[in-house]
Amino acid sequence: MVEEWDWTTVEFGDAHAGTAGVLLADGTEPGPVYVDAVSGPEAYPTTHWTAYDGQHGSPRAHALRAACACGWRGAAEYPLDWRAVGDGPPAEHHVDLSGPLADWNAHLSVVRETVVPLPEPLAGLLLDLSDELGDVVADAPLAALRAVGILRRIIAEAADEAAEAVHDSGASTESVAAALGTTPSEAFGLLLRFHTF
Repeated sequence: MVEEWDWTTVEFGDAHAGTAGVLLADGTEPGPVYVDAVSGPEAYPTTHWTAYDGQHGSPRAHALRAACACGWRGAAEYPLDWRAVGDGPPAEHHVDLSGPLADWNAHLSVVRETVVPLPEPLAGLLLDLSDELGDVVADAPLAALRAVGILRRIIAEAADEAAEAVHDSGASTESVAAALGTTPSEAFGLLLRFHTF
């Protein structure tokens, strides 16, 4: 299925990507709808709120709410006024998504309270590195690729040692996931990817 997440963070990646989720008039969250591909006879499944316009057999969204890839759903509902949205594409230009976005950001604040904090010097170094790499990509892309290769080797060595230490600690997958700000399956996958036990 094609997931069109509206909001992402470098901090949490796909584990906590957010979007404006759909609610129908009966309060249920619909399954994906199939949208015709621009070129070709196939249709692809989507859960993006703009596809729930009541056309071509899709249900019509009654309200929006914040939704996160981790499964969290916001409690606040934001009714959709389809008369204000109109028929002109794209619909997202006519709808204020600031409510769902604020709710998703509040959810991320709660997630941040459960994650293990980074030591302050390391957090600053990562921010500086991100800025510096962005500049190098623009000015010297080959140098940026070389830097990424070096970083991958550094990361691989540190990740192997860290994953082994976490495994040896006996921490549950759930507690590791909470500390990393990700899902249990992602945490388990990270441990397996970074270290063979």
